[in-house]
Amino acid sequence: MSQFDKLIHRIKSLDKDIRFDELRKILETYGYTMRGPSGGSSHKTFRKPGKNPITIPQNEPIKKVYILLVKEVIESEDRDEWKA
Repeated sequence: MSQFDKLIHRIKSLDKDIRFDELRKILETYGYTMRGPSGGSSHKTFRKPGKNPITIPQNEPIKKVYILLVKEVIESEDRDEWKA
């Protein structure tokens, strides 16, 4: 099992020790781009054409609600892949 697969498994199991950089890696792999505000906010927004934007604070530990958002992205992308 590759490190990426292990990371996917950790997100799907809602591991509470997920870091922001790991969520960023997953979202960017699925085609999302990260943008931050020009001000001093710690929130980063991930966008992908045709999908709702996802805003995640860069603070750690990452709250479960944000891990759930990324889990939904993974599951949605997996479903879309099966349809193609």
